[in-house]
Order: sequence, then C-alpha cells, then structure tokens
Amino acid sequence: MLKLTDISLSSRLSGINVSASKGKLIHLIGPNGAGKSTLLAVMAGLLTYQGKAELAGRDIARCSGLQLARLRGYLSQQQENASMMQVFQYIALHQPQNASVEATEQTVAFLAERLDLADKLSRPLTKLSGGEWQRVRLAAIFLQVWPTLNSESQLLLLDEPMNNLDVAQQAALDGLLMQFCAEGRTAIVSAHNLNHTLHHADEAWLLHDGSLMTAGVTAEVMKPKTLENVFNIGFELFQTNSLSWLIPVEKNSID
Repeated sequence: MLKLTDISLSSRLSGINVSASKGKLIHLIGPNGAGKSTLLAVMAGLLTYQGKAELAGRDIARCSGLQLARLRGYLSQQQENASMMQVFQYIALHQPQNASVEATEQTVAFLAERLDLADKLSRPLTKLSGGEWQRVRLAAIFLQVWPTLNSESQLLLLDEPMNNLDVAQQAALDGLLMQFCAEGRTAIVSAHNLNHTLHHADEAWLLHDGSLMTAGVTAEVMKPKTLENVFNIGFELFQTNSLSWLIPVEKNSID
C-alpha cells in the first residue's frame, strides 16, 4: 500500500527503505530530532526529497494536491488557531469531494460524539482550549479520509496527535484509529509514550538521526537492548497479566 525507497532529505533523512500494508496502525518512535515529523511530511507529499515514495501504486511526488487530499490525511504537530469561524465550519472544510450532505452530517455527528465535541460545534475556534482545538483538528482530518465518505482514502498521518488530550480523549482517539484501520486503511502516528506504542501499535518504525534503525512487529522492535542504543538510557521489560511494560532505568543499574 505504501512503499518508501531510499528516501533522503539533506541532513534530515538518510536512505529510508520501508513499506506499510493495509489495515495496520504503525507508530513512529525515536528521540526528539530523529526525523519523525520530517518523514511524516514526506509521506504526506509536502516536502521535496530524493528517492521514491509510492502510495496505492502512485508516485506521491507526482500527485496533485487534490489527489493527495483524496488518498491521505495529514495532521501536523502544531497549527495556529486564529480563525473566527465556528467549529462546524472548520470541520466542514475537510468534507471529501462528492460526499453527500446526509452522510457528511452523520459522520460529523459521530466524530463529534466520540471526541466530546457535540456541544462545541457552534463555538468560535478562538474560544477553544488547547485540548478542544486538538480534538477539532482530529475530527476534521478523520472526516477527510473516513471510509464511508471517501472510498479512495488509504492513509492517515498523525504527528503527535495525543498532544493536549486527557486520558479519556486519548482512549477515544485509540478507538477511532482502531476503527479506521479495521476498514483496511493504514495509520502512521508519531509517538513518545513507548508503553502506549507497545500496547496499541501493530508495527513500530524506530528512527534515530534521520535513519531507520529497525521496523516491524511492535514487540520485536521494542526490545530493551534495541531501544537503549537509540535513547541512551536503560530499559527493563516487565510482564503484568497479559501486558508488557517498559521501565526506563539508569544504564549503570543494568550493566
């Protein structure tokens, strides 16, 4: 579904080779400055790069803006909130082309209910808290690629989407991502909470200094020794019931 071949970008990315199949939730992990945001922007078709990036058999670099909008959704890490429009107006800007009014209204209502925005649809964007604005952005980008509205959608790219979300809102986002991927779509998400990745992601891509260190099934990628070499801190893996937990420790305590 998505194939990246020898993707490089000045000093920010170097020789990235990786692919993603349909129906997978993939987490991009790595230290600050590892290249996660840059790689997401490359996959979104927003940066000029060396190499080749293909989405659903199409060369991303050759896709028009309209084609990209149909194929993928992209949420940047930050976005200024300075518009006087109301929440429902902002979300409606992301309505897929040719989607019916009735289906769009139903999907907006569903997303607003799941993200606890139903009572905020008429509120001006400038009156939102940081967490509310993040949820509005998420509702809008889900609307753009939601399978019942956009049959062409393939990919959702989210850059640190958990920012400003409380634990209940994070759980709501997890549920929407699971539902999105269950429809045969793929989501690639940059993340910092390693245990959240361990518990929720189907696959993990580990980046360091612009290079892809390893990629694959989450449990295989997120082994303590592998993570220690990238994060420069020790890890111990604990098993509690059916879940595993990574605990950071001082390196000299595990030598």
